[in-house]
Amino acid sequence: MATALLSVLGILLCSLLVTSDVVPQDNFNIQAVAGKWYLIGFATNAQWFVDHRASMKMGTAILTPTATGDLDMSYASLRSDASCWRMSHLAKKTDVPGMFVFKSERMDNDNDMRVVDVKYDEYALIYTLTTNGGVSTVLNKLYGRGSQLNPQLLEKFKQFSLENGILPENIAILPQNGECAEA
Repeated sequence: MATALLSVLGILLCSLLVTSDVVPQDNFNIQAVAGKWYLIGFATNAQWFVDHRASMKMGTAILTPTATGDLDMSYASLRSDASCWRMSHLAKKTDVPGMFVFKSERMDNDNDMRVVDVKYDEYALIYTLTTNGGVSTVLNKLYGRGSQLNPQLLEKFKQFSLENGILPENIAILPQNGECAEA
């Protein structure tokens, strides 16, 4: 019991140390991040991802800034049976530009999200610390304005994920996929 408790505390301490080092990009512009993005890279050590990684494919996200500075995020991914998986979140702004928080009712977790690197017409690298039941997990996503990014950006995403404690086998460049019809 004591060993398990120490292990959990060690994991939490490591995740807190990692989180404090991950800062949003300077001069973040919420209006410039608006629009359609393709989810190209996905990396996390979360068990649900390990269990479903083989079936995951590229999806899309529509990011819409609100009048109050929050960020409405709508995701869609075409399933193999031609149905669409959809999810939406309203990410609340914080005092730090490029840093947002939201609760996922579907996944039952709290999320601390940071836009750590973005070239608004090309790509966005987003770091999220998800917490459920006191256990925190890093989730990194790489988005592109188109469905393909250059190899240097894919490598940058992989390196960033490794630096944040994600195992190499849990870093995925998602295969291209059809798109869902507008909802």
